[in-house]
Amino acid sequence: MNWQDEIKHFGHYLKLEKSLSAHTVEAYLHDVGLFVRFGGKDLPGPRDCQPEHFREFIAVLNETGIAARSQARILSGLRAFYHYLLINGEIKSSPLELIDLPKIGKKLPVFLTLEEIDRILEKIDMSREEGHRNRAMLETLYSCGLRVSELVGLRISHLFFDEGFLKVTGKGDKERLVPVSRKAIREINYYFEKQRNHMKPAKGHEDYVFLNKFNRKISRIMVFLIIKELAEKAGITKNISPHTFRHSFATHLLDRGADLRAIQEMLGHESITTTEIYTHLDRDYLRSAIIEHHPRAK
Repeated sequence: MNWQDEIKHFGHYLKLEKSLSAHTVEAYLHDVGLFVRFGGKDLPGPRDCQPEHFREFIAVLNETGIAARSQARILSGLRAFYHYLLINGEIKSSPLELIDLPKIGKKLPVFLTLEEIDRILEKIDMSREEGHRNRAMLETLYSCGLRVSELVGLRISHLFFDEGFLKVTGKGDKERLVPVSRKAIREINYYFEKQRNHMKPAKGHEDYVFLNKFNRKISRIMVFLIIKELAEKAGITKNISPHTFRHSFATHLLDRGADLRAIQEMLGHESITTTEIYTHLDRDYLRSAIIEHHPRAK
């Protein structure tokens, strides 16, 4: 068993059996490759590596100033590799079983208030050709809690407005139905009436909802730049991105009493623990409200 062959097979496993995206597969392979490069010529094959090899690797990561969160991600990639070897019968136990992940605190996501979202939307120049598209995009991003990849990949054939749903393709090509607000529906229909119906999409891009000036599917980076520009115009100093609208969607639902399981389904989170970060955010908000307004907190 050699590293090069096993890493190649691991990549096939992640792509074909786990249905992970090319970006995620590349990240896993990079993490395993980092360990192999660290070990150099003296590194034994995957079957013969011992816990001390990984402890030495972690020590070097610490010495080079790699953040705990990045260390945890790298070790998660190595654990996934050894899990693959385990289920494949290549090894009887993983040398990483006794290696703890670095302790990292939960980073609460930045979110926007409804007033801030309205301020951003108000800064869209509706006299420009792309104004209708931008307003429809941001309204859909917020109203449905989509990832930016789900927004740019949204297809006309996946709009079920009569039923009040969108069908989106999330991580691992998993599809889910997401409720869409009446306001988002109005903005999308208005965009089609004023702009989209008059465009001639490039070949292969006919079914995409949001197109750029070249009549092709709009890119994620373009959505990011649009949001950054509008936030600056609105005087918002928070470090925001398209994902901030998704965080805002979840936070506002929770603030208004939505069930956590329902939010999990709408966000497409595989695990409820991923969604639970919003309960921490909610408690943090409540605590700050008490400190600011309660007479005994002064």
